Amino acid sequence: MKIGVIGTKGGWSSEKLADTVAEKTGNERVLISMEDVRLDLPSGTAYYNGHTLNDFDALMIKKIGARYSPDLLDRLEVLRYLSERGLKIFSSPYSILRALDRLSCTLSLQLGDIPMPPTTITESVDQALTALSNYGQAVFKPLYTSKARGMFVLDDGPDARRAIEDYRAENPIMYIQKTIDLGDLDLGIAFLGGEYLTTYARCKTNGAWNTTTVSGGKYRAYEPDPEIIELARRAQEPFNLDFTCVDVAITDHGPYVFEVSVFGGFRGIQETSGLDAAAMYVDYVMEKIR
Repeated sequence: MKIGVIGTKGGWSSEKLADTVAEKTGNERVLISMEDVRLDLPSGTAYYNGHTLNDFDALMIKKIGARYSPDLLDRLEVLRYLSERGLKIFSSPYSILRALDRLSCTLSLQLGDIPMPPTTITESVDQALTALSNYGQAVFKPLYTSKARGMFVLDDGPDARRAIEDYRAENPIMYIQKTIDLGDLDLGIAFLGGEYLTTYARCKTNGAWNTTTVSGGKYRAYEPDPEIIELARRAQEPFNLDFTCVDVAITDHGPYVFEVSVFGGFRGIQETSGLDAAAMYVDYVMEKIR
């Protein structure tokens, strides 16, 4: 059984998944960087460092780039083409396309009546100022990002217009979300094949406004109430992702979902529950192939 991993070299989860695939299949370890893939048309054949991707039994997508950007959508289109020509890919490139863009993911969640913090989408600086005035304080979030990179918190005030104008120069479509009190943690609720796997918490350690590990956050074990797990299950269900983590905050106004991650990590799961999510994911894929 020949399975390749789409990932980033040096990335903890990508390297672990590639190691796990090689160990479980007994075949060559193949970690594929999308920037080095060549798709030949009209033959429909894709090549990577001496490998013909069409000959693999399956590909597993862990990451398709070191940084989130619209370029990832084009890489996903290459994989979508291969998928529609019969190559088994986990998760489906089409499913990832629906959730990768923060705006697309948010609108899908809102159409499913999933509770989220109040959010404004606009290209207008004046409308952004109106939203900020209504919120008092807001987080401005790029549409393609992870671990809070590129996000910033802005208070309503005399300097807000200049800050928004500067932000809009790099982010023409502005995603503005009312700041909510997270307390000291938020949750990553993991699902494999749509079935609940486990939950871990990301905890603040240094007064940062977010809980990400990039900002010093630490993982710890957490057992959510059944209704929180059910909310996360409903949030991820429409996307049909094979492996995902749903980001949930517990607030005084009830639980809020922030996003459904298309590239949920393995480290938080392993450190807090001892579960080897990479091994479980590979077992799942091998069973699907059979």
